[in-house]
Amino acid sequence: MKPMTIEEIRKNLDFFHKMYDVVRLVDPVEKKVLDYRGDMPCRSTDACYDYWENYQICNNCISIRAHLNNQSFIKIEKNKNHVFWVNAIPVQNAERPVVLELLKDAADTMLIGLQDYINGEAFENFIERINEAVVRDFITTLYNRRFVDERLPADVVNAMLDGKPLSVCFIDLDSFKQINDLYGHRAGDLAIKAVGAVLAQEIRKKTDWAARYGGDEFLLSLRNTSEQEARTFLQRVLNAVENLSLDFLPSSARLSFSYGIKTTSDVPLTADDLVQHADEKMYQAKRAKKNVQ
Repeated sequence: MKPMTIEEIRKNLDFFHKMYDVVRLVDPVEKKVLDYRGDMPCRSTDACYDYWENYQICNNCISIRAHLNNQSFIKIEKNKNHVFWVNAIPVQNAERPVVLELLKDAADTMLIGLQDYINGEAFENFIERINEAVVRDFITTLYNRRFVDERLPADVVNAMLDGKPLSVCFIDLDSFKQINDLYGHRAGDLAIKAVGAVLAQEIRKKTDWAARYGGDEFLLSLRNTSEQEARTFLQRVLNAVENLSLDFLPSSARLSFSYGIKTTSDVPLTADDLVQHADEKMYQAKRAKKNVQ
């Protein structure tokens, strides 16, 4: 489906309800269900992801993807009682980010069949694996660039609403091209995987996340973390990386990285702003290292 206007949605709400089991409007950035009051949808207090009964932001959020790409996306999702096909359609000419979500019970279709999938643990795991695969990097198993683009804006909004700092950290491996040139691309992949494993081990699992941003670059989102706290954390990670024992490199070779941190402040910054500032600080740190050498 192509993007729709608010007026088109208002005219067709009854029609949508005839075809779909659940019809709702959501703000994909603030992760809120929207209500109609007057001519335009407005923010409610209900979190859109509560419908799936996991009470945390979906990793594979197709509504933010629909908003960012201005096109429709479909995925399969499950709550306690139903399996749904979810169609997310971006809405045009709205005063805020708005996505129309159309949910259809998939258990009644030939695509799923009539077996008791609702209670099937195997099928639930299957859905989880599908949705995770979309946002995972295949080398490190950390999150990927798509996850960064879709999740970081929500983290920024939550930090503003909570009045707590959010630190975005940009990491780039040092002399990575030299590793590829001297020891081959397999060694380069293993180096990236080793650093990713350290990041996965060190971050706070319930509050923070790490992603492979691209190539030998990583990005971290650290909630309720000041710049100094983020720096202390990254120094600990750097020490762990530099002390890795790697059988795919000569004993004299060591991995290292440069990093930059940008923390939210009283001046509002978008997710893109935070990444850009952290990236710039990382390059400043990398240049400073080269000047010392």
